[in-house]
Amino acid sequence: MISQSDLYHARILIVDDQPVNVELLEFLLNSTGYKAVSATTDPRVVAGWHAQHRYDLIILDLHMPGMNGFDVMEALKPLETDAWLPVLVVTAQPDHKLRAFEAGARDFISKPFDPVEVLTRIRNILEMRLLHRREREYNARLEQTVRERTAELQRFRSAMDATADAIFLLDAVSAELVDVNDGACRMLAYPRAEMLGQTASRLGLGAPAALCAQAARLEDYAAAIGPARAPELIELELMRRDLIAVPVEIYWQLLQRAGQPAILLGVARDISERRQAEELLQHMAHYDSLTGLPNRTLFYQTLADAIALAQDKAWRIVVLFIALDRFKNINDSLGHALGDELLRQFSTRLVQCVRIRDTVGRLGGDEFALILTMPRDQQDAVHTANEVREALRLPFDLDGHPAVLSASIGIAMYPDDATDPETLIKYADTAMERAKQAGRDGYRFFTAGMNVQVLARLDMELALRRALDGDELLLHYQPKVNLHTGAFAGVEALLRWQRPGFGMVYPAEFVPVLEDTGLIVRVGAWIIDAACRQIGEWLRGGVGPVRVAVNVASRQFVEGDLEQEVRSALARHQVPAELLELELTETALMSNAERTITVLTNLKQIGIKVAIDDFGTGYSSLAYLQRFPIDKLKIDIAFVRDITTNPNDAAIAQAIISMAHSLKLRVIAEGVETRPQLEYLRRSRCDEIQGYFFSRPLPPDELGALVTSGRSLPPAPGNNGHPAQTLLIVDDDVNVLASLHRLFRRDGYQILTAASPVEAFELLALHSVQVIVCDQRMPVMSGTEFLSKVKEMYPETIRIILSGYTGLEAVLDSINRGAIYRFYTKPWDDTQLRDNIRLAFHHYWLMHGSGRRAGQPDEDATALQPAIQDVK
Repeated sequence: MISQSDLYHARILIVDDQPVNVELLEFLLNSTGYKAVSATTDPRVVAGWHAQHRYDLIILDLHMPGMNGFDVMEALKPLETDAWLPVLVVTAQPDHKLRAFEAGARDFISKPFDPVEVLTRIRNILEMRLLHRREREYNARLEQTVRERTAELQRFRSAMDATADAIFLLDAVSAELVDVNDGACRMLAYPRAEMLGQTASRLGLGAPAALCAQAARLEDYAAAIGPARAPELIELELMRRDLIAVPVEIYWQLLQRAGQPAILLGVARDISERRQAEELLQHMAHYDSLTGLPNRTLFYQTLADAIALAQDKAWRIVVLFIALDRFKNINDSLGHALGDELLRQFSTRLVQCVRIRDTVGRLGGDEFALILTMPRDQQDAVHTANEVREALRLPFDLDGHPAVLSASIGIAMYPDDATDPETLIKYADTAMERAKQAGRDGYRFFTAGMNVQVLARLDMELALRRALDGDELLLHYQPKVNLHTGAFAGVEALLRWQRPGFGMVYPAEFVPVLEDTGLIVRVGAWIIDAACRQIGEWLRGGVGPVRVAVNVASRQFVEGDLEQEVRSALARHQVPAELLELELTETALMSNAERTITVLTNLKQIGIKVAIDDFGTGYSSLAYLQRFPIDKLKIDIAFVRDITTNPNDAAIAQAIISMAHSLKLRVIAEGVETRPQLEYLRRSRCDEIQGYFFSRPLPPDELGALVTSGRSLPPAPGNNGHPAQTLLIVDDDVNVLASLHRLFRRDGYQILTAASPVEAFELLALHSVQVIVCDQRMPVMSGTEFLSKVKEMYPETIRIILSGYTGLEAVLDSINRGAIYRFYTKPWDDTQLRDNIRLAFHHYWLMHGSGRRAGQPDEDATALQPAIQDVK
């Protein structure tokens, strides 16, 4: 019997190249009472240390740089006189188990490991090791006993040795071995002489009635003596001479003959391979083969156990659902092998972010989860989430390719959010999706509002599936107008959903659900068919030919058969191909470039027109504009909305128009809602517009009435042979506006007045203005700020400040940067101000006629005039 004191003073060495693993095992052993624990991260010193200290157990990692675990065991073999090594192998690759045993290891555990399992195996090995030391004390006495007993059993020797199974004959009273066959010697690695006379418990032979018992006492055998009975099959583990356990299935039979001692006959068959297969299957069923972490099944089971414990302890359980952001880009660019390597490296970092009592699992793909089993509060969950995010900050080394990722994390808590594992993980997943929607690289807690949104989305998804089969979808059509002629130029088909009980549902609410669920492929085919059917009805119903543009989603282009769908719809409804136009996003074009070119080329050959929708928000590459058979570009509404007030938007729109025309492409601007937007685009030579200024999307019958009415755009203002001299006055004081209007009216100018910069921008878009007179101090935007934007959008204008504000620093800076032509102060002298405005118009026409850029003062004129003139 090994005492507790002997056990806890056993000498133990931990060998692992990862300091975090060493610290973990040292903490585990020291906290449970072991006194003589040493550790090293250098495997090369192990043999020398063992020769000096004679360790009772060496906990050895297999995969280490410089010298692996197998080399270490080879170096230890000359130091051990027995056949076994006091080595417990720890590794994350279970397929090395058999090789480790062949190399001399006593036992094997897999990473990540269970602390209770590790301590149990360590205790078992130490007990066997200490028992083995005492073995030699008993050999002499036992050897004599064996010689006496084997005499009467010699007649069975030949028969017993002929079988490959191990046969054991035991005295039913003392439970000592009377005889064994060669199979038993081979199985347990003992010479026959050493086995004879040993007790059954010494070899791990259990009582026949006690299944799998490894330390049954001899009294169990005595209690089993009785009439001869049929064989009894049990499974247990026998102990080899080198203290390696051998799993066997053993048949026991009690043999009794009159006048002779009762004998227990045991026939054992090695089932190591079967056990290994079972253990491998068990591991595969509960652990992820790539990372070694618990898989979804084991994670759910562990969470259920944690919740059961938390109910008794009044603890909180925190679940973190972690998804790597843009992991697909790694797989697509570097390949799946390096993607798997990234997941392995991340799982290692993830384990280091939590404590030993917490659980890390891989739920599939790039999704991981944590169970924080301590009674933590919300801030502890935040701390762990931030630790996970920080773990991703350092680049991953993927075969020389550095990769940096972020993670989106959802957090749900027991019992605050849910009380069962399935709901808790579902809520954490929901919170993770919210973190992705918020911009990624962050975390979100689950709230009841999220749950409502999830249920609402699920309800919408089910309703959309019914809508497609129940004819609830319909198309409205928004007109397009030619900016050069003002005439009707076609329509864009826009999807609507007449949902029962809800009324009209607009695309922004349900199209994302169609795309996420894949229903967009079926709906896209329906749109093409419905549009062609409507073209046919207009064509044959008196409205006449109407060109209809339909949007093609990325998934529809990738997963559907677009070419066949278009050809079938045209043929089915007998519609000319030139009346159908396809609008694709830049993402859809680039998803499979070669296939896209083939499909679009085939459709172009039959007369289909192709437009790029939302241009400027995706790739916006000249390369693909040259490669693909494209007819039109659509300027995204994001650039049209503020085109009359935002110089950047105006510059982008003008650049798109200029580039498209150089490539012989037509340009359509969408989202035109005001007359100034219209006129600015018209002056910028845009070809077509669509938007609420001309018409909202209309049902088919209303659209037909609009076409037949001949309605068109209003003509451009001031479109006569000789443009008038136009003066724009901007001042928030209406009295000043009235005074200046009266002053300059006598000079024959076309005078425009605006009480704010916003109103002034609208007038600039509507009219060709040569000279602008602006007050400096206005709400929202100063005069110099306003004129700086005007300089970018209308560089030919002559820009003048007229103000009573005497702070000249900003004004001087604007003059130096060319934003302001002149600065005049209030109050003004009427005669001198009129003369200077005439000079400004003269300067404009001089510059315009000479080809000079407006706003760049004439050098001769500037030399004769000061930069700032005070007009009293």
